[in-house]
Amino acid sequence: MAKDKGASLNPNNANAENADELSAKMMTYLARIYRLLDLHQPAEGIIGTSVLADTLEVTAPAVNRMINRLKEQGLLEHEPYRGIRLTERGEREALRQLRAQRIAESFLVKVMGLHWTLVHDEAERLASALSDPLIDRMNAMAGYPRTCPHGEPIPDAEGQIEAMNDHLLSQAQAGDHLRITRLRTREADRLNYIEALGLMPGTELIVHHVSPFNGPLQLRLHNEYRIIGSNLAELIRVRPA
Repeated sequence: MAKDKGASLNPNNANAENADELSAKMMTYLARIYRLLDLHQPAEGIIGTSVLADTLEVTAPAVNRMINRLKEQGLLEHEPYRGIRLTERGEREALRQLRAQRIAESFLVKVMGLHWTLVHDEAERLASALSDPLIDRMNAMAGYPRTCPHGEPIPDAEGQIEAMNDHLLSQAQAGDHLRITRLRTREADRLNYIEALGLMPGTELIVHHVSPFNGPLQLRLHNEYRIIGSNLAELIRVRPA
């Protein structure tokens, strides 16, 4: 999936469908599918429906019903026994929703003063009800952030989204000098733990030691050391500092 060649979000685009015709739940599904494809980066651009059901915490029949609706709208393709992928229009609408969600997250943190670990669900509920002018105003009030509080890039109004070119911290080698780009989890307890360790987006670190067989990693942040398990390292994405 091309991540730096998003389609236009301009409602005047002759080829764009009106996103208002889509329900809030449909838009949420599209955004979740895009994010799962982005996080897992499957070779063929297909994600399994069971993964989607797990992340949404809904039953498989409920996911299948929504997949059929999205397929009828031309928003995704479904290959039985393999999974789903977004169509061009589906990706465009997913980026529209992600822009609204991530700007809302930034607004809730920077303007409303909510803690960054608690805003994801609120922003997801808000996003589908926000008009483009309101999104633009919230974006300005939040200081035109380039990323959400979790480090995820915010698509611009034309549908372009930054290619992160990052990888999992669990894939790092001893001696790597890295900067944390974004966090994969949205669970508040895990985010609080990550914050307590100082492993926030933007933080630079050096991998001091990597234990074999998926063992813990020893990290150096300035003059302090942290030891984290491989499970936690898989929730953190990094790139060379």
